Amino acid sequence: MNLPFAKMHGLGNDFVVIDATRAPVGELLRAPSPALLSRLTDRRFGVGCDQVLLIEPSPAPDIDFGYRIFNADGSEVGQCGNGSRCLARYVREHRMSDKRDLRVRTSTALLELHLLDDGRVRVNMGAPRLEPAQVPMIVEGGRRPEYRITLADGTTLACGAASMGNPHAVFEVADVDSAPVARIGEELQHHPAFPQRVNAGFVQFLDRGHARLRVYERGAGETLACGSGACAAMVVGRLWGKLDQQAEIQVRGGALQLEWAGEGQPVWMTGPAETVYEGSLEWPK
Repeated sequence: MNLPFAKMHGLGNDFVVIDATRAPVGELLRAPSPALLSRLTDRRFGVGCDQVLLIEPSPAPDIDFGYRIFNADGSEVGQCGNGSRCLARYVREHRMSDKRDLRVRTSTALLELHLLDDGRVRVNMGAPRLEPAQVPMIVEGGRRPEYRITLADGTTLACGAASMGNPHAVFEVADVDSAPVARIGEELQHHPAFPQRVNAGFVQFLDRGHARLRVYERGAGETLACGSGACAAMVVGRLWGKLDQQAEIQVRGGALQLEWAGEGQPVWMTGPAETVYEGSLEWPK
């Protein structure tokens, strides 16, 4: 079978994007095999990417497309902010819709995507969920702005937590460049506080309008950018009184513009999406 795809990225967070609205591609990808996902994500023996994005037929009359996200380790997740911007650009460039405003449904979230004249995409990422059970995060004493996480070596770290359709823990650091992102991020994937693993964000607040961020993503490791991680950092920064309603968050691949009016309101994220190249993969039927 000839499987067309596009290689895209949002600030260096890269994806293989596939139109799964068509038969027989849709049937093949309804339950993607580990072998196929490995071929698509492997940077030496395959195409190479952080995640595979599938654009599926509309699941409801008021939704334009379904949207599924698979990590490099084969796990399916419910949210990817950078990927959603790539989806919007793909749909536009491939004339799958002439709308500038799209509604797409993931397994955990409904996203609104707005294509701007300058090529960037503004995304309504939905309201953050802040109760520990919604993250999910196992803690004693209920919801708080700050939680304490004890590592295997006995070190205790303070963090904020939020779900943006996927779980996030956010840690403030003095210098994001020297933060032990890989070591702590990997340990947290097996920590009893996070039953569904967690995206670990390490944020350095520069002033009330600017922050720097690195994120260790569950199932993918550290990426050059994490859109939902930037949203979680914005939320935690606001709850801690570190950021204003609008802020720029610098990730390793570039900058994202974030807006959050406060609890119960959606987080808005604006950033670029780029097509690197298009190709096709031969796969047995």
